[in-house]
Amino acid sequence: MIIAFWISIFLIFYTFFGYGILLYVLIRIKRILRPAPRKIYSDDELPTCTLIVAAYNEAGFIEEKIANTLSLDYPADKLQLIFVTDGSTDRTAELISNYPQIRLLHTPERKGKISAVHRAIEAVNTQLIVFTDANTFLNKDALTMICRHYADAKVGAVAGEKRVMIEAEADATAGEGFYWKYESKLKAWDSELYSVVGAAGELFSIRKDLYEPVPADSVLDDFMISMRIAEKGFVIVYEPEAYAMETSSANIKEELKRKIRIAAGGIQSVLWLSSLLNPFRYPLLSFQYISHRVLRWTITPILMIAVLMMNIGMVLSRASDFYSFILIAQVLFYVSAYLGKVMETRKIRVKVLFIPYYFCVMNYAILAGLIRFFFGTQSVIWEKAERK
Repeated sequence: MIIAFWISIFLIFYTFFGYGILLYVLIRIKRILRPAPRKIYSDDELPTCTLIVAAYNEAGFIEEKIANTLSLDYPADKLQLIFVTDGSTDRTAELISNYPQIRLLHTPERKGKISAVHRAIEAVNTQLIVFTDANTFLNKDALTMICRHYADAKVGAVAGEKRVMIEAEADATAGEGFYWKYESKLKAWDSELYSVVGAAGELFSIRKDLYEPVPADSVLDDFMISMRIAEKGFVIVYEPEAYAMETSSANIKEELKRKIRIAAGGIQSVLWLSSLLNPFRYPLLSFQYISHRVLRWTITPILMIAVLMMNIGMVLSRASDFYSFILIAQVLFYVSAYLGKVMETRKIRVKVLFIPYYFCVMNYAILAGLIRFFFGTQSVIWEKAERK
């Protein structure tokens, strides 16, 4: 039990902190070796690009999104705009149709985001495709910052940065913002070492000729699209100067709904991308993929429960006082998470408790997502989470 306990502790620590530490060390070593930087396009060499926005019942946001899209700085003769609104039952399609600069693709039938994206891509005739969500806002130079990386033939996709806007009077959803800041740093280091392991749908791009349709029942279509490209031997670059801003979830319940869906899609992706688990075929990518994604989406949340149970058993069996100290530390952590939940319910803002609460919610969501996936109850139809 002691051996299993310490192996579990190590894996939990490695998943959330150790990989970041190791990654930082590897990056420092690589910088000392000073490898040649990747080539980038100058502004007058930028390739042709199509921006695709998939929107479902976004009437409250869509005109702001359109204004933001039309303000983006990219050569007008090299940029096309496509908004696809399959299944929208509000005024989203009607509002988009007022803008002749935008090509609107709309059908009344709702089959899910990936089906809409497939249909939009059939209309693309440019070298690059950029995807972004309808409820996010891009910085003015986002497209330029992303598309310049394709001067390097090894680059198959580019991921932008997701930024969550945190209010001054933040609630427990502030943990989402802290989480994404940490994630963004890991992605930057992943990219510098070799490749980002997957892109988020808020903002990413691909080479049109590398696009491979993913199954219609894909839950994390953005992740699958980008990783299929990595599977072909291309790298995914991270560009923090191209960012998508969005508000945090309306409350922790809405954030949990989103996280459970992501977790269900995560285990689906791990099963579908089993080839990437082969370190002999993908030495660096496999190491990054397992460390950054697979451990989080599979065994680590289960190990957290196992460690607590084993620790209790060791204390009851009169192991050394050191294990009692570890158990006390674990209990204090979970108590602080529970207090964070209580404070959230009572609308009391204690930021120091938001992080353990959000951390526990995130890992609970993974367990719930695993159950939902294996029982086949996760729908491919996206259930939109409410945001502030």
